Amino acid sequence: MKAGLSPVQTLNAHPDSRCWFVGWSPNGTLLASCGGDKAIRIWGREGDSWVCKSVLQDGHQRTVRRVAWSPCGNYLASASFDATTCIWKKKNDDFESLTVLEGHENEVKSVAWAPSGNLLATCSRDKSVWVWEVDEEDEYECVTVVNSHTQDVKNIVWHPTQELLASASYDNNVCIYKEEDDDWECRATLQGHTSTVWSLAFDATGQRLASCSDDRTVRIWKESNESGQDLWKCVCTLSGYHARTVYDISWCRLTGALATACGDDAVRVFKEDETANPDQPVFSLAAQVTKAHSQDVNCVAWNPKEAGLLASCSDDGGISIWRFQED
Repeated sequence: MKAGLSPVQTLNAHPDSRCWFVGWSPNGTLLASCGGDKAIRIWGREGDSWVCKSVLQDGHQRTVRRVAWSPCGNYLASASFDATTCIWKKKNDDFESLTVLEGHENEVKSVAWAPSGNLLATCSRDKSVWVWEVDEEDEYECVTVVNSHTQDVKNIVWHPTQELLASASYDNNVCIYKEEDDDWECRATLQGHTSTVWSLAFDATGQRLASCSDDRTVRIWKESNESGQDLWKCVCTLSGYHARTVYDISWCRLTGALATACGDDAVRVFKEDETANPDQPVFSLAAQVTKAHSQDVNCVAWNPKEAGLLASCSDDGGISIWRFQED
């Protein structure tokens, strides 16, 4: 049997609006989506189908660009074009707004929790990355503002096990941050993309980072701690597969498969050649759906617990759930 992506279900998630992002809860049972309708929707499985369990409204005045689950699964953070980040707390089967984080000058583009759950990062069109500390009383305090990018910061991701942060920007660069003496600072700048870097994903170990760009390529960066320096080298470039901007990338922690979301309306899955040299990895296209959505695909997300289950969302307002079968 050849590898393939088969549709499981399509959800009309954010009608008459864009669906910007989908994210699975840590246990893989819930899917959160957000969009141009200023709403967040929580989806859960009932029998064989996915249904909307709750709608989080009134948290934001403008588009909700991204949501992030806390590692414990009891909190959601939502980043909005209204320049705020809202924290929601799970209460029974619903979520209630707990607090609103303010400070960015304009659109907040992304939000992400550190693996410990004690730190939250946000990034914005104001070119800054903020790191917030969370205490036991659910109080949030900004501990650092880093201005290492010269343009809009599109996305931020945490390393899966360490307190290390990566950001992607309209300035074509990726920055890697670590804490030094109670201050977060940029330790490495990854240069190579020739246009906006839209998204980032670490592999399961955190030793490699994938980036995707408006230059229609995906790059794989590998950490090499030579002489104590924080060096990340580009060890692989995937080019020639995407006809337009690559908006998102997801690296499955269970199977190692890479999924991409593209402006050519397609969803693609790449697999790594296990026999290749790890310092010169080889990825090949394993599956693709050329008309996955009727408009740009904005996001792809692998389920963290169920291997091969993939969600995607689009400017057409819809979410699609897919199953990836390997050879």
